[in-house]
Amino acid sequence: MTAVNIQFALLKETAEMALSTLRGNKMRSALTVLGVVIGVTSIVGMTSLIRGFDTSLRDSINTLGPNTIYIERFGGLSMSSGASFQTLLRRPNLTVADAQAIERLSQTAKMVDIWLGAGPGPTPVERIFYRGERTRPSPIMGTTEKYVEINFAKMFAGRSFTEQELMRSRAVAVIGFGAYQGLFEKRGIDAIGKQVRIGAVEYTILGVIGPRPSPGGFSLGQDDFAIIPYTTFRKQFGNERVRSGPFGGIPAMIVVVPREGAPRADAMREVETIMRIRHGLTLDQPNDFDLVTSDAILAVWDQISAAILLSLVVISSIALMVGGIGVMAIMTISVTERTREIGVRKAIGARRREILVQFLIEAAVLTSVGGVLGVLMGSAIGLSVNLISGFPVSLPWWSFALGLGFSASIGIFFGMLPAWRASRLDPIEALRYE
Repeated sequence: MTAVNIQFALLKETAEMALSTLRGNKMRSALTVLGVVIGVTSIVGMTSLIRGFDTSLRDSINTLGPNTIYIERFGGLSMSSGASFQTLLRRPNLTVADAQAIERLSQTAKMVDIWLGAGPGPTPVERIFYRGERTRPSPIMGTTEKYVEINFAKMFAGRSFTEQELMRSRAVAVIGFGAYQGLFEKRGIDAIGKQVRIGAVEYTILGVIGPRPSPGGFSLGQDDFAIIPYTTFRKQFGNERVRSGPFGGIPAMIVVVPREGAPRADAMREVETIMRIRHGLTLDQPNDFDLVTSDAILAVWDQISAAILLSLVVISSIALMVGGIGVMAIMTISVTERTREIGVRKAIGARRREILVQFLIEAAVLTSVGGVLGVLMGSAIGLSVNLISGFPVSLPWWSFALGLGFSASIGIFFGMLPAWRASRLDPIEALRYE
């Protein structure tokens, strides 16, 4: 028999002895690995939810146009850069005139839209009423006739409002699919042409926008909204140019889609130049607005998700440390109980290294069993949440490897001291131990 086969047989025998010890002390073993189970469960369970949402969010953003440029007063991009919130509040509001200037002067812009009621600040939220039915409180936005096209959305029924209806401030509305379901679909009523009340004003429904992309099919209320002409919006909800309250006037966002063949970077530079000229900024002054793209949104999300995962690992490590301390205590007791066994093994020729490896394997097997249970429980939690709520989950292989690796490492690290003490026992004194 080769040396490799001998070592493999020794490891196999030691692992079988460790499992036998676990079976012989079920309650003690269960309590010992409880901390490891909790730690690994939290790692796998939360990772499955975070990664599932991450994947679905990326897919949803990409379907909304990877080249679309969003201009906002401030947002996550400025906040993540460390800018003072008070400084951000002093920025001027974006206006319809800004959007019109970009549309008039830009050579690279294919479409430009203004969204009143979108962005940082007090966004209008109203219920939509139809006879005895009403929706949940939903965002109301004032836009141009380009909203549907610029969002790469599809009309479920009817049409959007026209430029003429926009200029004449008609009381017309296009509702999201969620509002349509709540007011009309369940009663089998055609929504087109019906009169609804938004706040205290009556509107005629012209169209219904189809379901919008959602992360993993998990509804985040993305279809609960309504759009109206921004000229009509100003009459009911206020003007973006009038500053009031801590955030200023009605929030606004400008959306730009570059022409085909025009690089997004060129379009961003052109839009930035137009906005800086309109806001009277000198060369040494920073932008008082944010230019946001899907890449920038994903970069901010990457920072957030990385921080969440790091916090998760730190919190889970506490549970794993508690489990490791329990392993150290149990292995110390095990060494004491098996002192005579250690003496006999040494007397018949076992070396210190073999005794050390034996107890390290026992500790690693003990915590690895906890790791396997944690992986199974974490996976079950993620799948249960998905089945119950539809929240997207992802079970990447590396989360399993991370959980099992952590659990085995905890056993080896905290089992080292008891194993070292066992290997250093004097065989004569060990045989005399009662």
